[in-house]
Amino acid sequence: MRLGTSRDIRTANRYGVLRQIIAASPTSRQELAAATGLSLATVATLVGELLDLGMLTEVGFEDSAGGRPRGLVAVDAAGGALIGVDIAETYVRVELFDLALNVLARADEDMRPGESRPEQVVGHVAAAVSSVVARSGVESARVLGVGVSVPGQVDRDTGIAEYAPNWDWHDVPLRDLLAEHIAHPIHLDNPLRACTVAELWFGAARGRGDAVVVNLGTGVGAGLAFGGGLHRGVSNSAGEWGHTTLVLDGRLCHCGNHGCVETYVGAPGIMLNLRELSPGSALLHPGDQTATVEALASGVAAGDPVALKVVRDTARYLGAGISDLVNLLNPEVVVLSSWVAAALGEPLLREVREAVATHALRRPLAATEIVLSPIPTDPVCLGAATFALEGALQSVGRRPAARTAPARSRTAPPT
Repeated sequence: MRLGTSRDIRTANRYGVLRQIIAASPTSRQELAAATGLSLATVATLVGELLDLGMLTEVGFEDSAGGRPRGLVAVDAAGGALIGVDIAETYVRVELFDLALNVLARADEDMRPGESRPEQVVGHVAAAVSSVVARSGVESARVLGVGVSVPGQVDRDTGIAEYAPNWDWHDVPLRDLLAEHIAHPIHLDNPLRACTVAELWFGAARGRGDAVVVNLGTGVGAGLAFGGGLHRGVSNSAGEWGHTTLVLDGRLCHCGNHGCVETYVGAPGIMLNLRELSPGSALLHPGDQTATVEALASGVAAGDPVALKVVRDTARYLGAGISDLVNLLNPEVVVLSSWVAAALGEPLLREVREAVATHALRRPLAATEIVLSPIPTDPVCLGAATFALEGALQSVGRRPAARTAPARSRTAPPT
């Protein structure tokens, strides 16, 4: 969030207070002031605004040490709904959340190879958004916004997907295209930012100052958090680590360069690692990234030597790249996220830790923990939903629609 005006600062403070309440409901105004660093008077004003917006509710009192009982507030989960959209190269996944970020409904749309024209992607997103609203039973008017994560470089102010190398997209007006089919406010960003926010709110980066979230899917990148907040860079392009050079004169990348990290540790790169090692392997499913990665995971579990070697080789490349991040950024935690990391799991993590230990400098490495994402649902959808929440908070005059549905149990609990 850019803090250029007093209104921007107020929105950021409102967002920070609501984030803390979602993470630790119920809570008192005094606890919020201590957690956010804001004055008690400022917190009281912001809580009042959020109560007026229908996003919070008063839930009683707690005893204080000899003083007046403190009023407690909690997020009103039924006060509205948020939608998070994860557009990936091989699928579209959409989840609908209540205001406490409990998942109420989800829908998936598979995208076949070559099915990447903007109008095709928009069609999948529109169908999945319509599906989750219908499945959830939430009235359309209660949806506060739709956060959309799209691979590549994104201008979040204009809603333009500026560059998606895996699809050869250039300056696609994606938000406008989506708005032709979706009647809710749309907020565009990319999966690096979405994964990082999800980890900051509910995952391994929660309570950490500096964190790196390595997104491992078809594409590869590194979401960055400094000082407990998301780092976007001056043009919202920070984290394009997947397009840094790992091997001079190496494999050709979709971006036009050679030897990018992504060409060795993204899903297509892993498939190539397997093909080079064992061209006729039954683990290889040509044209199907998901099936190949899942076959490798099963092969590792069964002790298949080819699968073990491919995961080890992939981890060596990944570890070399992560060691650069450790040496350069000195983070408290590096989180391996997204579907490839989830599929390969602990065997990949063990090999990556060994590889990083080989390359990283001792002092920064000693301060860095390398972990898998603990978020049990899709972290991209979760993070994208927070972008919709941020957008909703930018207009204090817009009240959520009347509450009609009870809250459901959390599916992505804080860790």
